[in-house]
Amino acid sequence: TVKAETLYIAAWCVILSVFMQAVFLVISQWNLYVLFGNLWGILTAVLNFFFMGLGVQKAVTQTPEDAKVTIRLSQTLRNIFIIIMAVIGIVLPFLNNWTVIIPLLFPRISMFLRGFRKNK
Repeated sequence: TVKAETLYIAAWCVILSVFMQAVFLVISQWNLYVLFGNLWGILTAVLNFFFMGLGVQKAVTQTPEDAKVTIRLSQTLRNIFIIIMAVIGIVLPFLNNWTVIIPLLFPRISMFLRGFRKNK
């Protein structure tokens, strides 16, 4: 399940990234830094979602008290991971800051859009 959900998120991140790249092209701001920043942001977003899935998968096999600790620890470590990756992405001169940060929202957008999908 974690793998399937992560692939779903990754696919939507790519789709939304293509749209973002198109916006940068239309406003004549596209360059390789935009592309590299976008790839960095997607990597960060998808890994964060994957790590969340692993944490939840582990938590469902635990007692409620242990699961609570596992989820909190997972969230804390993932937040630290996102901050570190975002700071590195902003500091590196060959990454566009906006395209590092914006893809971090793509998993949330893709989950929102999933709500509109008809159940089978």
